Amino acid sequence: MDQEPSEAVGVSSRGTAPLHQVSRLDGSFLEAAETMLTLLGTSEVAARWNEPSALPKMSVGALACHLGRQPRRAAELLPASTDQQPLPEVDDHYRQAPWVRSTSLEDAANDRSADDAEAELGVAALLQRVRESLAAVCTLLNDGAAQPVVFIPWQGWALRRDNFLLTRMLEIVVHSADLAASLDVPMPEFAPEVFEPVRDLLVRLAVAKHGQQALVSTLTRTERQQPLSAF
Repeated sequence: MDQEPSEAVGVSSRGTAPLHQVSRLDGSFLEAAETMLTLLGTSEVAARWNEPSALPKMSVGALACHLGRQPRRAAELLPASTDQQPLPEVDDHYRQAPWVRSTSLEDAANDRSADDAEAELGVAALLQRVRESLAAVCTLLNDGAAQPVVFIPWQGWALRRDNFLLTRMLEIVVHSADLAASLDVPMPEFAPEVFEPVRDLLVRLAVAKHGQQALVSTLTRTERQQPLSAF
């Protein structure tokens, strides 16, 4: 990825990328999480908590908890320093992630027991967790305590902070769509600074998986459309 001259903008403490690069999605992540929180706080989530969701083997409550975990992941990992070199691009994260390569819901990478356990605590507990985590992330980002490189222990590799936050934003946007479909309500409208980087990442992943022709045909030719998943 091209980088602007470091002397003009300053370089992160690990020399990984200019400071403006690693922090470019700080505000976008907070915006995404606020939009997500609004969806989680709707009456439909509470009313249909124990019903099946649009995703196999997940209740609405379990899906909501999985969605709401993203700020907590950020709050846990952003302040931890690491000597691990980050993956070059965020796309590499998805090329290597076990859940992307999984072929069965029974695979360990798709274990949802933590979601089920949190769902047992109810919607009020979820909303409290999300609000506390979001406040913690806001403090970390505003106080400069968030690290430029984030190690992801359950994956075994690190990402630059902006790339890590983009993976969390993708989770928020995609699972917000899943939750909205489960509730028969419109998907929340995300701000351009949230949706556009997620959109671009999904398109790159879809092209990497299916090729340029499949993407172009699906977007422009109804007679040649085909299922086109990024994962």
